[in-house]
Amino acid sequence: MLDVERIRKDFPILRTKMNGKPLIYLDSTATSQKPRQVINAISRFYRSYNANIHRGIYQIAEKATDEYIDSKTVLAKFIGAKGYREIVYVRNATEAINLAVLSWGDKNVVEGDRILISKMEHHSNIVPWQMLAKKKNAVLDYIELRDGKTIDMGDYAKKLEGRPKIVAFTHASNVLGTINDAQLMTKMAHEAGAMVLVDGAQSAPHMRVSMREIGCDFFALSGHKMLAPTGIGALYAKEELLEEMPPVYGGGDMIRSVGFQESTWNELPWKFESGTQNIEGGIGMKAAIRYLKKLGMDDIREHEKDLTGYALKRLCELDYVKVYGPGIKDIDHRLGVIAFGIDGVHSHDAAAIFDSEGIAIRSGHHCAMPLVREIINEAAVSRMSFYIYNTKQEIDIAVEAIGKARKMFARNASPV
Repeated sequence: MLDVERIRKDFPILRTKMNGKPLIYLDSTATSQKPRQVINAISRFYRSYNANIHRGIYQIAEKATDEYIDSKTVLAKFIGAKGYREIVYVRNATEAINLAVLSWGDKNVVEGDRILISKMEHHSNIVPWQMLAKKKNAVLDYIELRDGKTIDMGDYAKKLEGRPKIVAFTHASNVLGTINDAQLMTKMAHEAGAMVLVDGAQSAPHMRVSMREIGCDFFALSGHKMLAPTGIGALYAKEELLEEMPPVYGGGDMIRSVGFQESTWNELPWKFESGTQNIEGGIGMKAAIRYLKKLGMDDIREHEKDLTGYALKRLCELDYVKVYGPGIKDIDHRLGVIAFGIDGVHSHDAAAIFDSEGIAIRSGHHCAMPLVREIINEAAVSRMSFYIYNTKQEIDIAVEAIGKARKMFARNASPV
């Protein structure tokens, strides 16, 4: 298991206070905090070898280029890709999905084609497909959920009989915490002749993922959810797909040659990365991955399962709290994400009470409005999420804050 007290010393922000109380950060699903190892790596770049990549032949420019490319190699190994040629850096998982849609989707989806996604998706894996479907006059269809918690695999199998062109689904829900069987779902989709995109924004930071094992064609992730800076994410795609896909953005660095009437494209992955890239983001990503690998992704997963099981147990003791997503018996298929409602208390009011106690949680529809409003049937829900630096003591304090919110805002409310 992780030495959490030692880990916490690596995160400077955890020594700060919020509203005069020690910060308890329970919103890592939105963005993770950054260890000093990542902060220092970025600082060293700006202090010691800040230069543009792929341009200068002087020493610090070559070092910046080498570090940036090496960060892709480190990430490729981390997610089980063949090599850095399959890693395209983007700003975040949202842009990664959009890149796949705008390049592969625009080229390959035609009128009447079917696009299949699930009803537990983040807006980032809904809106781009909606836009593509409208542009191409394609059909966008949804996989149903069982009890509002997990993918209905029977419905999925039935929808695959419609021979979709592509299937896109989240590896792990940012609201329900549900971990989907990406390997099985990919295999089923491929057998039906479909391409597969997996949204790995929530899985890559918290569990071991392998492109070789999952077998998907595309995989999207965000650095800022896995200890890296904001503004850096990646689209993994099989090399043969990237070779065939056209670039989306034109300009410097993505070209091999430019004439007045036409141009030719750079080799992979650079043909998809136009202009000056987020060099510091790549360097921060490398430091973040090394930090996670040193801890061990399996140990990270076990730590979060332990916290999540403890939190679910504590919340189930409160008859005025409703928890969404898989229960404690399904802890092996659940991330450290718990969406919940307090009877008679709006999620924004609950968040305000948490804030007054120095606790950071999220409230609202969590960029999953169809799921929250149509499946969960709530206008908004509260959410706490855990990572490597969280403790059971923090969960106890959060449970106390729930009681305070209930007492303040729901004196006359009935139990859930």
